[in-house]
Amino acid sequence: MNPGTGATVRALAAQILDAVAHRGRSLKAELAAALPRLDDPRDRALAEAICFSALRQRIRYDEALKRWMQKPLGRRDGELRALLWVGFAQIDALQLPAHAALSATVEAARVLKRTHQAGMVNAILRRAQREGLPAAAPEQAWPEWLRVKVREDWPEHAEAIFVASAEAAPLWLRVNRARQPISAYLQRLQEALPELSAHTTPLAADAIRVDTPVAVAALPGFAAGDVSIQDGAAQLVADALAPAAGARVLDACAAPGGKAAHLLERDPGLRLLALDVDARRLQRVRDTLARVGAQARLQAADAGAPATWWDGQAFDAILLDAPCSATGIVRRQPDVLLHRRPEDIDALRALQARLLDAAWTLLRPGGVLLYATCSILKDENERQIDAFLARTPDARAERLDARFGHVSGTGRQRLPGEDGMDGFFYARLARTAAA
Repeated sequence: MNPGTGATVRALAAQILDAVAHRGRSLKAELAAALPRLDDPRDRALAEAICFSALRQRIRYDEALKRWMQKPLGRRDGELRALLWVGFAQIDALQLPAHAALSATVEAARVLKRTHQAGMVNAILRRAQREGLPAAAPEQAWPEWLRVKVREDWPEHAEAIFVASAEAAPLWLRVNRARQPISAYLQRLQEALPELSAHTTPLAADAIRVDTPVAVAALPGFAAGDVSIQDGAAQLVADALAPAAGARVLDACAAPGGKAAHLLERDPGLRLLALDVDARRLQRVRDTLARVGAQARLQAADAGAPATWWDGQAFDAILLDAPCSATGIVRRQPDVLLHRRPEDIDALRALQARLLDAAWTLLRPGGVLLYATCSILKDENERQIDAFLARTPDARAERLDARFGHVSGTGRQRLPGEDGMDGFFYARLARTAAA
């Protein structure tokens, strides 16, 4: 008998989780490769939701396995562990009807050629249904070294950071103001999808927060570029940089292109160069800009090595959305907590400093550079900018207002979950005219 679609979805989710949790793969990359195998958008959404929920709650789920299994799972049992996580996530986090979740997950064991373990899967999931899953503090999902850093950097906010990072993020939309006012799109959205809970915010002029789950394909005008998906904190980058009309702008690490697109939606007259070191990722920038009807010059090059690509003409404004630890977006990338290592922070700090120093040489006197990350670690943010200012005599920090979060040195830091947004750091730097 052929397995049902439900079993196929659960088996695919288990394979994705196994690759991410036990073989060091990227969740985003695994989802991108695997989800197209499912024809129904609802099946793709379910597989994705299962994976996110399982990774967010993996500490609790592993504790249940430790208590309930007579023999601990071995190194070769990664796929089985992942399948049990799949079952737990449906019963616990997603609150799916228990009968359907159990039967489909047990059948998925057969799809994965683990028929001999189907009975055990059934027994453990039924116990989870009866007894519930063990409790665990959200901070336990963070490796100890990283937990310590968060507590040192944000002692008054650490608990809230851990809690927010374990929760699903709302959907944030960015309305293309070149196409319609935000009020008009909000009305259009509510007419098309009256069941949605959606509202604007005074913090971000082009943003709509959607608290009800919805498939991206169902958003009116998405394919035509009338609206995009972008977290509210990322949308604030355009406000923090605020280039003059028609300015020559460099987006130094542009992929996947959302921030460049936002800047161009606000001012199509910007002369924007979108740079990225990875030519393959630059294709995503090209696709993003094409969808919203924006035009820019794209170039595959290392922003930290201007001698290999720069034409000598200075920029009026530079956006350096620097590579970082991604500790501010754990709720969107829960695999960060699995893959990040202490030595990564030192390597990232060195890369950020190199990019900052190089980008500064490309900025005209009187120009502005916005340094941004989706990190919450002060080593990458506040202390990184302090060190840059100390070694760069013609740089001065310009203060940003409270929309951009907590004061953090000369910059501002948004923390995960505040106003429903991601964790994000912003520092606006001006080059003095005396340079």
